[in-house]
Amino acid sequence: MVRKFAIILIIVIFCLTGCSEPVSIGTTETTGHGIDTPAGMIDYLQDSQLPALKSVEVWQNDYAPGLKLTTTHYEIFTTLLEPLMLSQVPGFVESAYQGYNNQLPEPVETTSTFKICLFAQRRHWEDFTKSFAGPQASVFCKIKAGAYYLNGVCVAYNIGRERTFSAIGHEGWHQFNKRHFRFRLPSWVDEGIAMLFEVSRYDQGLFYFEPGRNMYRLGALKTTLIKNEMIPLRELIAINPGELLTTEKKAAVRAFYGQSYALVRFLREEGYGKRLRNFHNLLLDGLRGDWPLSEQGKTIAADRNIPLTIQWNRAVGTELFKQYIGDDFDQLEKEYLAFCKKIVYQVHLK
Repeated sequence: MVRKFAIILIIVIFCLTGCSEPVSIGTTETTGHGIDTPAGMIDYLQDSQLPALKSVEVWQNDYAPGLKLTTTHYEIFTTLLEPLMLSQVPGFVESAYQGYNNQLPEPVETTSTFKICLFAQRRHWEDFTKSFAGPQASVFCKIKAGAYYLNGVCVAYNIGRERTFSAIGHEGWHQFNKRHFRFRLPSWVDEGIAMLFEVSRYDQGLFYFEPGRNMYRLGALKTTLIKNEMIPLRELIAINPGELLTTEKKAAVRAFYGQSYALVRFLREEGYGKRLRNFHNLLLDGLRGDWPLSEQGKTIAADRNIPLTIQWNRAVGTELFKQYIGDDFDQLEKEYLAFCKKIVYQVHLK
């Protein structure tokens, strides 16, 4: 059941918005040299001299003509042959990698490339998922529009440029922290940071992430405030989203994600960043495996093969918040609510 919670969590994120070894899946013969063929797209990408792109080659697979794009930190296996969007993918993933590192007070360097599978059509994505995800495939295939992260790989399909990049940016954070962090993050931290990478601005080959323009999360937060459905801070930091998802209470799910997004921004931005150092210390100690937990807690935090229980998430999420951020919840609640109201003040609901 706990494992199911984790899977459904990914689905909800991208229904609402929205390999560890090199992927090799059969063979596909291609002909022709138009720009909508692998050969034509290789010529196009190479002629474009994209700074982030190190190499491009044909990806042999069972689904459609495809390419493998390699950047400094990523390998992208794709059947997407749309020139404008595909030419921006290398710059996006490398900008995201830098953005993930910018969350930390000390940058890390990955020793092997991350893997992303990006399909042009949903049917390719579904067919791949059925062979890649095994018994979990039926759950992933319920995603209406989005992406998922599994076994070290981000798997996405084209749902439009902005939404596709939003999904990859979000899931890419989960991919990044699960590789580099010795301890797994409590839900409010993990999901809160991931949502910072859902909105970006393109400029001369690079992408700049702009959490303050995430109208989807801001709109959800404003709706929660207006309807007086805010989750108290003490509860928010203890929640495992899976326990909300099983209740099918959309308002509670909306509140958790909108408020977690706002909480991470609050810790980074409020009062000219007066709590940023504390937040950085929480992340840095999670990266290094230095959280002040019991030996049993450290074992669960470090071993991704041990199911993440609701009880563990509740205990650790609360304890870490008290240790690193503070335990004066009355004062923190006041400042947090004021911050939430401030960031949604000019948001217009449809």
